[in-house]
Amino acid sequence: MSKPRRILAIDIFRGMTIALMIIVNNPGSWAYIYSPLRHAKWHGCTLTDLVFPFFLFIVGAAMRFAFVRWHSFASKEFYKHVFWRTLSIFLAGCFIHAYPFIQQDWDWSSFRIMGVLQRIALAYGIAAIVVIHFDLKKILISSIGILTFYWGLLWLGGGGDPYSLESNLIRKIDIFILGEKHLYGGTGIQFDPEGLLSTIPSVVTVLIGYLVGAMLHTTKDFLDNIKRMSLFGGILIILGLIWGLIFPINKQLWTSSYVLFTGGIATLVLAFLSWIIDIKKVRKPLWAFKVFGTNSILLFVMSGLWTKTILKISFFLNDAKVSGYSYLYKSLFVPIAGDLNGSLLFALSHVLGFWLILYWLYRKKIFINL
Repeated sequence: MSKPRRILAIDIFRGMTIALMIIVNNPGSWAYIYSPLRHAKWHGCTLTDLVFPFFLFIVGAAMRFAFVRWHSFASKEFYKHVFWRTLSIFLAGCFIHAYPFIQQDWDWSSFRIMGVLQRIALAYGIAAIVVIHFDLKKILISSIGILTFYWGLLWLGGGGDPYSLESNLIRKIDIFILGEKHLYGGTGIQFDPEGLLSTIPSVVTVLIGYLVGAMLHTTKDFLDNIKRMSLFGGILIILGLIWGLIFPINKQLWTSSYVLFTGGIATLVLAFLSWIIDIKKVRKPLWAFKVFGTNSILLFVMSGLWTKTILKISFFLNDAKVSGYSYLYKSLFVPIAGDLNGSLLFALSHVLGFWLILYWLYRKKIFINL
């Protein structure tokens, strides 16, 4: 079976997204973060809120090229491939949540079931089934139907304030199916931003990526295709903003307006990268991001395990017991750059450190695809 064709613009986009993910996930202190590197508190969208949908968009765009090997036929081998990839990514997410396997941490009664990798797994698996059975027109129609249906569900099932943290339908369903103790508690109450119901519209984020990937896959004129991608991206952004007036743009609810808005921005970014790479032939300065685009799921797992490890290690600093994470930040980066810039420098040092690991794997041609 031949290897799928690779598009450099997609690889570079993936690498940029991964680099941004490391920056926003690893500040030296959560008390000192530049505002674009914070998630919106509820409604709204910051630079940080683009990371997750960008990654799902890229999954969809790459899917268009990866699935060529199946000749658009839902064979037994195709289903096996999708099943095992979905399962492996989902279990990798559970592995991160269970780590470091210290006995007192193994409280399965409050183990968080869903998460970022779990959502990626489910969105990938569902989208894969859709694209292998539907043509592009049916994918588009299905996407519109899913987003409209999701809007109706949240509006009808959320009570008097359907898009609030406390009363949204996503939370109600997760509590009913998964149990309140198995949800994320970082918002002040038990609510999972990667919940079961909100995974449904995230599938459309993957499908938008697939549609844009189809544009790249079938084009014979890169410049004309860039114009079509830019038009498509602009329309999605406008529709997302308009819909957001009545169905707010919200990452944690993964609202339909958020899907369109972020999908449009992702399309414009990919169009711009295609213009830079395929038209202007500017490639060498972007090479570092190509390295970041390899082993992306592995990097997510490594970064999660690393953070949880140094949080568990204790040191003494000024006669106070602190985690290894805080020790590094306060003893090394704060003296150099202060609280705020030291926090950013801490994150950037992680970008460099993880890049060096991936570069070594890249040179050794070691690619681990979960």
